[in-house]
Amino acid sequence: MAAAPPTTIPSGPPSCTVYIRNLEESIKIPALKTSLEAIFSEYGTILDIVAKRNLRGRGQAFVVFDSVSAAEQAIKDVQGFPLFNKPMVLAFARTRSDATVKREAGEESREFEAHKRRRLAEKERKQAQAALEAQRRPTAGAGAAEAAKAKKPGGLKSTTPAAAPHIADEYLPPNTTLFLRDLPDDAEAEMLSGLFGRYEGFKEVRMVPGRKGIAFVEFEALDGAIQAKAGMGGMMLGDKAMKVTYQRQ
Repeated sequence: MAAAPPTTIPSGPPSCTVYIRNLEESIKIPALKTSLEAIFSEYGTILDIVAKRNLRGRGQAFVVFDSVSAAEQAIKDVQGFPLFNKPMVLAFARTRSDATVKREAGEESREFEAHKRRRLAEKERKQAQAALEAQRRPTAGAGAAEAAKAKKPGGLKSTTPAAAPHIADEYLPPNTTLFLRDLPDDAEAEMLSGLFGRYEGFKEVRMVPGRKGIAFVEFEALDGAIQAKAGMGGMMLGDKAMKVTYQRQ
């Protein structure tokens, strides 16, 4: 028998955003959002409903109200209410939503831009950490291959080292050095230093002699590199979108 869902979950300080978990994962996102809006709209004005279909986000959602009192009352009244035959588990979200920051500070404000950069940097950090853990985790196939190798009789062995598995750019583990691609042909270290120098721990830009369109940016610590990657990836330089990844080991 499956374990019952927890009646409480870690909660942040009172805020405008309600975090919901233990939702039915088989329900399509549009239908889920419509149902959540119908339930929560009576408690106040809803600014946003966030629900994602990716593996990490399944069974969860966020409802953003225009006031803390609305969110507080919704948590009190709706806690444990069954939606699609599963009791919802509610708490205050531990971080402010984009919609809340945008409403309080304005879409063009520095606070909102800083909030987005922090959120993207944290997302990058979690994705990179998950990729690193996946690389370290032995697979069943690898174990079977090692077992089969151990059973084979001795004989001539290849001296060619096994090829390392290729890791897609988006799953490279964090690195204090960033690799820049798709730069304009006239991009210079001084210009790139002005862009990346805003981030904490910036050390230097290294251009590649004889190669146009690529460069390396080095930071003193991972935090600065992660924030810079999140903030600068895809930035338009001239007519090109700069691609920023971690340097391969």
